[in-house]
Amino acid sequence: MDLMTTRDAAEQWGISVRRIQVLCDNGKVPTAFKLGGIWVMPKDTPKPIDGRTKAAKQCSSCGQKEGVGHA
Repeated sequence: MDLMTTRDAAEQWGISVRRIQVLCDNGKVPTAFKLGGIWVMPKDTPKPIDGRTKAAKQCSSCGQKEGVGHA
């Protein structure tokens, strides 16, 4: 399994490392886990939906979990 760190995810997703750490701490990245004190996740992990957007509000009304089945 190929893994990426929060730094790799930040480059891929276009958001800060700290934001990814917060998302992981809050369980918004369900495939993330701590390995030796750092967050890692599979390289194919999709970027979670920003909860402040219209898409997230529509997602919550359809009953799907964030980051599942959305681009």
